Amino acid sequence: MIKKQYRKKEFYNQLAQGKHLLKKKEFKLAFYHFENAHILGQKNTYRHTLSHFWMLVVGLKTQNLKEISGQIIRIIASIIITPFWVPTGNSGGANISAIKSIPLRKELEKFF
Repeated sequence: MIKKQYRKKEFYNQLAQGKHLLKKKEFKLAFYHFENAHILGQKNTYRHTLSHFWMLVVGLKTQNLKEISGQIIRIIASIIITPFWVPTGNSGGANISAIKSIPLRKELEKFF
């Protein structure tokens, strides 16, 4: 239970960092933090969907059609599928299969 609380807190921390970097137009680094948020929040429908929303924002700001279409699909899927199954460690970007499990990033391991 304690790790879940820290994971939730870190989710919002990563989200805040991503938003801050987005305002500074540091899109790659912002996206990295949104990916971290995705990994941390993907077992919760709201947080999972929220992380995909912010990835969509990056896609829109950078006019990346692959990311935009990938995130729209992932937003819908996160609402429907999250209660049943999520691929552990998946960073959530359109450059990775939505169903592929990936080893956790080293900096996030302590939250699981």
